[in-house]
Amino acid sequence: MRLIGHLTEESAARAFADYLYVQGIENHLEQDKNDGWGIWISDEDKIARATDLLTAFRQNPADPKYKKEAEGAAELREQQQKEQKTYRKRIRNRRDLFRPLTSSGFGPLTFVMILASVVVFFLSRFAENLEAVRDLFISSYMLETRSFSWEAIPIEIRHGEIWRLITPIFIHMGVLHIVFNMLWLRDLGSMIEHRQSSLHLLILTLVIAACSNLGQYLNSGPIFGGMSGVVYGLLGYIWIRGKFDPASGLFLHPYNVVMMLVWYFACLFNFIPHVANTAHGVGLGIGIAWGYVSSLRYRRS
Repeated sequence: MRLIGHLTEESAARAFADYLYVQGIENHLEQDKNDGWGIWISDEDKIARATDLLTAFRQNPADPKYKKEAEGAAELREQQQKEQKTYRKRIRNRRDLFRPLTSSGFGPLTFVMILASVVVFFLSRFAENLEAVRDLFISSYMLETRSFSWEAIPIEIRHGEIWRLITPIFIHMGVLHIVFNMLWLRDLGSMIEHRQSSLHLLILTLVIAACSNLGQYLNSGPIFGGMSGVVYGLLGYIWIRGKFDPASGLFLHPYNVVMMLVWYFACLFNFIPHVANTAHGVGLGIGIAWGYVSSLRYRRS
């Protein structure tokens, strides 16, 4: 969700919002004491078009086409509400059990990743039987060389088991390990899903997981796991994207950033031992870089 601009008059803002709605662009208005009425767009893929329409509207808000198009908004909303009501009646009541987990606090993809982590934790008998989940580790063999080369990539991945680049994120080595990772994933992942999209979170997760897992493997071998590399990557992304692009709606309180960085350096300097520090560092670095680069496009506009 992104703020594309403000209109001073409420009547003009509502007319433009209705016009956008008829054009198939979901939006909502938010009053600002200083700037008037902010116009927020739900789908990031439609931001460019909505911005162009706002520019045209500002040039000639009295154009009859806006009033004519906007008049159909109420009818369209009523029609869609009827369709949604009909659809909901077809869904069995037991489907409602999942709504508290996906409609407010949790993003759907975030919920799936948490569920997968919990299932793997139970399959490993709370990390007491890692043999049961050996196919989720990045490799079953110790690394012979620490230099990056084709031979340094795990032999299973070279033979097509690509999922091993990702699946170590679902393996956790203790109760505290999984609890803290899942709490952070719930907040960070859901924020990205609600403000951007589940697809965006999926791409971020896959890239960060693959890079951080491979980095940790090259540094220490295959016996590691956990979501923390991804968590640090999401934290770095939200932190920097929100800092340089406030209209993105992404935000972290400075206290949370400081706390996570203190934890990172405490692990790095071995005050907290047996931690995948390389995965943390690679994930954080990728997240920071991704957040900065992705903010450039909107900062220029």
